[in-house]
Amino acid sequence: MMKLIHVLAGAMALVSLPALGNDTMAQLGTGGLIFVTNPDIAMMSEELSISPEQVEVVYKFHNNAETDQHILVAFPMPDITGDGDFMVSIPTEDMDNIFGFKTTFNGEPVEATLHQYAFANNIDYSKQLRALGIPFAPFGQDTLDALNDLPEADKAKLQSEGLVIPMEYDAGEGPQVDTTPVWTLRSSYSWEATFPAGEDVEVVHTYQPSVGGTVATTFMPNADDDAYAKDRFAEYQAKYCVDDDLVSALKNRATTRDGFTNYPYTESWISYVWSTGANWAGSVGKFTLTVDKGDAGNLVSFCGEGIKRIGPTTFQMTATDWYPPYGRELDILLLVKSEAMQ
Repeated sequence: MMKLIHVLAGAMALVSLPALGNDTMAQLGTGGLIFVTNPDIAMMSEELSISPEQVEVVYKFHNNAETDQHILVAFPMPDITGDGDFMVSIPTEDMDNIFGFKTTFNGEPVEATLHQYAFANNIDYSKQLRALGIPFAPFGQDTLDALNDLPEADKAKLQSEGLVIPMEYDAGEGPQVDTTPVWTLRSSYSWEATFPAGEDVEVVHTYQPSVGGTVATTFMPNADDDAYAKDRFAEYQAKYCVDDDLVSALKNRATTRDGFTNYPYTESWISYVWSTGANWAGSVGKFTLTVDKGDAGNLVSFCGEGIKRIGPTTFQMTATDWYPPYGRELDILLLVKSEAMQ
């Protein structure tokens, strides 16, 4: 059974958020590296450290074979789909490396190849967008500018293929129409690595997570008849293992005025996809998860087994012969104290 963990967390950096609807920024779930299965390579340990600023994974492998093993390694990026109201947390402004992806192999930087494709209705339109000079990212001003500069015939063709939609708005100069991308960007990095015979290898992988969130506490009731919050609370219990102690902490800090209850926290969410690394042969010899909580001003809740406090700002879970939990990714709920909501 998964045990519950909630701890007082520290001041976490938040993305700029535009409560639900227009005040919600969705997060992109990322994970670890994927290695082509090889029965001669054992994963001795995996150390996963997560904070809103950085995800770091340190892998240690041993090649049990008498010959060197040449392995294909990949980092799959989450799919990103455009929308007329695009509200997704993008960690960096580098469109070729939006997560600030870095990897070292035995201390040496890895030069990975980026593979990107644009899909709509499960059809690959990468070649067509490339020929038109359209960036593959289905968001951002560069993509919007390139689409709106196209001849009307090209816009109409892209719309008929489900790649774009027209969005009408008024910015004070009368009705205007933008050609807005709604295709899906699929991306991954790959490279080949050599694991020397009979030797240990260390692979370190770091990137900036996509931190979603909202400007209010959405799973706690603001009024006695708040049916929506009751449904959302059940969802958070299942996803983040929210428990009675966390609820008590929120209630103790809540203020009520004119029948409306306010909780002085904003939400942030981080998702780590365990299953991306689940294709490695066998279990992980020793697995360590460390979550950085910052200082004591905020709250955090997530699911795990045997989590212990190891320092003033960190909590840790360890396991041996570990497999990623079936059917459950790692979802972290951060409740960041807001002085403005006091």
